Amino acid sequence: MATADPSTRKAQVPLAGLARALMAAGKIDAQTAQDISYQAQKNKSNFAAQLIASLNMSAMELAQQTAIIFGMPAIDADAILPQYIPKDLLDSKLCATHTVLPLAKRGTRLLVITADPTNKDAAERIKFSTQLSVEWIIAEYDKLQHLVDQLTQTTAQALESFSSAADFDVDDVQDTEAESSSNDAGQDVEDAPVVKFLQKMMVDAVNMRASDLHFEPYEHTYRVRFRIDGELREVATPPAAIKEKLASRIKVLSRLDISEKRVPQDGRMKLKIGADRVIDFRVSTLPTLFGEKIVIRILDPNSAKMGIDALGYEPLEKERLLEAINRPYGMILVTGPTGSGKTVSLYSCLNLLNKPGVNISTAEDPSEINMPGVNQVNVNEKAGLTFAAALRSFLRQDPDIIMVGEIRDLETADISIKAAQTGHLVLSTLHTNDAPTTLTRLRNIGIAPFNIASSVILITAQRLARRLCNQCKIEAPTPKEVLLDAGFQEEDLYGNWKPYIPVGCDACNKGYKGRVGIYQVMPVNEAIQKIILRDGTALEIAEEAKAQGVRSLRESGLHKVKLGYTSLEEVLAVTNV
Repeated sequence: MATADPSTRKAQVPLAGLARALMAAGKIDAQTAQDISYQAQKNKSNFAAQLIASLNMSAMELAQQTAIIFGMPAIDADAILPQYIPKDLLDSKLCATHTVLPLAKRGTRLLVITADPTNKDAAERIKFSTQLSVEWIIAEYDKLQHLVDQLTQTTAQALESFSSAADFDVDDVQDTEAESSSNDAGQDVEDAPVVKFLQKMMVDAVNMRASDLHFEPYEHTYRVRFRIDGELREVATPPAAIKEKLASRIKVLSRLDISEKRVPQDGRMKLKIGADRVIDFRVSTLPTLFGEKIVIRILDPNSAKMGIDALGYEPLEKERLLEAINRPYGMILVTGPTGSGKTVSLYSCLNLLNKPGVNISTAEDPSEINMPGVNQVNVNEKAGLTFAAALRSFLRQDPDIIMVGEIRDLETADISIKAAQTGHLVLSTLHTNDAPTTLTRLRNIGIAPFNIASSVILITAQRLARRLCNQCKIEAPTPKEVLLDAGFQEEDLYGNWKPYIPVGCDACNKGYKGRVGIYQVMPVNEAIQKIILRDGTALEIAEEAKAQGVRSLRESGLHKVKLGYTSLEEVLAVTNV
């Protein structure tokens, strides 16, 4: 007896369900239906998936034809928000096995989304488990499959897609006291996939030269963003279910109270990368509507050792700054918004002054950069250790140089001024827009004009602009009117130079790589002291500073454009006229 060939065996596959319905409606021929049924059986797949994979019919066309043939409603699965799918009506394993999802319950009826309404096994199982009659709603198979995968995937599986054990080798660094105090509290998160996910995010942030990591919970979503070169970039959207465990894990490492979720907390942690590299992180938690937002700042201990030249000071600005910090007494103020590099500038100055014969004390909230040889104090408002209290103690400790993290109130300002008047060099920061307005800001705090004039010797206002990538930046012809409108003078336009613009390549971030400082360095000379003493305005001080050759922030930024360090667009964004 002759053996049947493969084509004969294919023809013998019984047609049923969706294959039979489509063939009866004339949408596919009998041979195609037989071949696809045979392949589906062979691959242990379903007919709908095999039909789409064979390119005989698109997922959209199949859904439309199925809805017409069976007279059933259709729905776009992309329009369904995953958070609104009922979680307790159907077992996730049943949904994954039969590629179905419950949509809603209406009395004794259960509306179920499917791509194959002829799946009797699925209907019977759903009816048995819910004791409800099934009413099908048709959806495109590929979209439905994606939605099912998204909803039936466990948190561990979802996090596994973000991190792989082979990607990094990280050890947490904590002292013995921290470990013992947080051992029990962190037990529930110690073995969770969030540990690997958190380490992956932190190592990626360090490798991508990010300055901050933002972990942000929302009502139904969760996202992680990195601030790279001053710009926030979304890097991951893990499941929202991890927000509690992730917050607990970060708090355990930062020695924070994991049971306290109602008030902000601040802490620190370390991460050991490889054999000899340890990175410090400053952690800040903030209660929001849908959980705790956590921002982790990466503290680079080497940033203060880069030197004044690496910060981007022009020769004249550098000369003025060095002259001021080598004075035996007086006050030097660094101003600018949060994230403008004030701390790095101050520590770069302290690094130059840090010698065996000099006593340096700092009060910060908190200390960001660890510098051997400098006595660093963390302000603790709850314990009564304020900036003012720390300054009083410093003055009894025979200091030569004092650094105050920030002047926030009259008491701190008053003690700092007196210290500068009694033979100490005081360095501090203020939040003002530019150098001239810093002097009027001190006046508004309540400091008398003669005290300001006799103590402040130099003010540096600064911003950070993204630095153009040297590998891909290109010159761009720019109309003269645009350059003049930006602030360039006629004499600045002489020569063949043209502004550079970002392009973008594999070595950079959209045409930028790193940042460069833009500075306004204003010495407080005799002419400016006279304006202060007669309680002059910031505008008068600015005019006098300009007459003394002090560039404004905009002018300093435009000079960086002319040198090709950054783009005109970037300078316009970070400076004001």
